[in-house]
Amino acid sequence: MKNIKRLFVAIVALTFTLSFVGCSKDDDPIINDPVSGDRLKITVGSSVFSASLYDNATASAFKAMLPLTMNMGELNNNEKFYDFPNNLPSNAGNPGSIQNGDIMLYGSRTLVLFYKSFSTSYNYTRIGKVDNTSGYAAALGSGTVNVKFELE
Repeated sequence: MKNIKRLFVAIVALTFTLSFVGCSKDDDPIINDPVSGDRLKITVGSSVFSASLYDNATASAFKAMLPLTMNMGELNNNEKFYDFPNNLPSNAGNPGSIQNGDIMLYGSRTLVLFYKSFSTSYNYTRIGKVDNTSGYAAALGSGTVNVKFELE
């Protein structure tokens, strides 16, 4: 009977250990997308911001559409969004927290510009990050805003 209990405990321990295989943060697209050499120019009214694009399929697909001007809607007093007519490639993950200046894709069609930092349970695919967010929230303001994206 002791051997059966030991075998059972060993199986439970092995199952528990194996359940964490593949859960490494090293595989998380939200954490590990490297920054590409591509730079993005974002114009909102008379304000201009520079952003770094990540080296992933979503950022590449977005870059291929540039230059692009869009009317972005307001959501939750912390983000601007725009729904593309077609899907972009995505590899979403949960970042845990959103940072002011994050540029992400929600689902496979919604571009999101975040202008406040907060915790989130939603999944996103990273596209880029505004380098200096000084004045970014004020430029995006409240309500709908016209935003132009182009490569620097």
